[in-house]
Amino acid sequence: MTDTVSVADLMDSSGVGFGTSGARGLASAMTDRVCYAYTRAFLDYLHGRGEVASGQRVALAGDLRPSTPRILAACAAAVWDVGMTPVDCGRIPTPAVACWGIREGIASLMVTGSHIPDDRNGIKFNRPAGEILKEDEAGIRARRVALPAGRFTADDSLAAPPPTPESPEAYDAYIRRYLDFLPPLSLRGLRVAVYEHSTVAREALGRVLVGLGAEVIRLGRSERFVPVDTEAIRDEDVSLARAWAGTHGFDAIVSADGDGDRPLVGDENGNWLRGDVAGILTARYLGADCVVTPVSSNTAVERCGWFPQVTRTRIGSPYVIAAMQAAAGHRVVGYEANGGFLTQSAVVKEGRVLPPLPTRDALIVVLAVLALARELGLPVSRLAGLLPARYTASDRLTDFPTALSAARIVALRDGGPAALAAALGPDLGEVTGIDETDGLRISFAGGDIVHLRPSGNAPELRCYTEADTPDRAGTVLRQCLAVLAGWKA
Repeated sequence: MTDTVSVADLMDSSGVGFGTSGARGLASAMTDRVCYAYTRAFLDYLHGRGEVASGQRVALAGDLRPSTPRILAACAAAVWDVGMTPVDCGRIPTPAVACWGIREGIASLMVTGSHIPDDRNGIKFNRPAGEILKEDEAGIRARRVALPAGRFTADDSLAAPPPTPESPEAYDAYIRRYLDFLPPLSLRGLRVAVYEHSTVAREALGRVLVGLGAEVIRLGRSERFVPVDTEAIRDEDVSLARAWAGTHGFDAIVSADGDGDRPLVGDENGNWLRGDVAGILTARYLGADCVVTPVSSNTAVERCGWFPQVTRTRIGSPYVIAAMQAAAGHRVVGYEANGGFLTQSAVVKEGRVLPPLPTRDALIVVLAVLALARELGLPVSRLAGLLPARYTASDRLTDFPTALSAARIVALRDGGPAALAAALGPDLGEVTGIDETDGLRISFAGGDIVHLRPSGNAPELRCYTEADTPDRAGTVLRQCLAVLAGWKA
């Protein structure tokens, strides 16, 4: 006997729904039954579009959080049951499995909660051409799927996890992608620290840097999952990097978030670059003529004058990808404020080709920033000085229900410009612009910008600020967070 379930109903009842990138929720809510159903709906959706067929492979990978192996087993069972073959690509970065799927023309998925705490997890789905977009999410959510009799126990656990064939091909191809693009030994003489923590990209970072001639210092490895968020860098990560700079004397320090799609790049003093600054520098190194980035990114991308075309979108890689696909240009790239970088076009540099990878990637940013510094003969600390003096800061309030934060933002907007200025701080001055592309982005006469937005991945309220000095951006951020903390009452 087969049970048929509605994916929409399952998302509503479990609380595991689509966010900014993929489906996410509490690990306890991501039961084997839920993860099986979502994977089956994903593959049924692709089959209905003629993008996959029985007998094909499906690439699977995961991050290092403790719930990942169980969820991967449930996803693999769904692949087997639709008549396809799962391939376990290992614990490798999200862009590595996506890149291999695109190259092989097969569907892929990554079990990861990215930067969020390890009591949560998620699944990122990729079509053979790349990430699913918002219209694909709607198509998956609309599916009804069959759950075979005997597949699950009474507590929704998988009754008998099937074996899954393993392959190192995706990881090896990902490493080769960068060793083939940058000139051999192009980073020789650089001393680079890799902050390993629990990022699944730690092995790839070290292997590529060594392969390009850099001396690598491995620091801070953790066997416990550490929720490193590249958009709201923890105080302990700021302190660690600066302390290590004094101890180890490196030229740069690099890292990534949990699933390796968002980078952290720090200079020789252990100061982390903002992700959107690193994105601009990466776009310059790659010679982009069209840059797509969300509305929350630093306005230095327009002010620098390096790029003929800059397009702004809502926050989230699906929106960036959709805009890149629609863009006209020979070298179309995209990046987010969290540092994730995407390439829509092949990049040719000194006769070497970097194939397109329209999904967030940490490794290209790390390598491009180091290569640009070497190309210009500058230390990493001086690269940001090439840009107009605009500085951003961001943080989040956790355990802030999405519905509550959305309602509070609407009420703030409806109060009008005078109410906005009064609510967020008298020193901000007159409101000169309001942008509702994603959340509420407010520009003030003195040049300050405040952007408020509910997170698309977790019950968090995010605040982004921009100003003419780093101190001012930080001051405005702290001031706004103090106001927003009172919204919970």
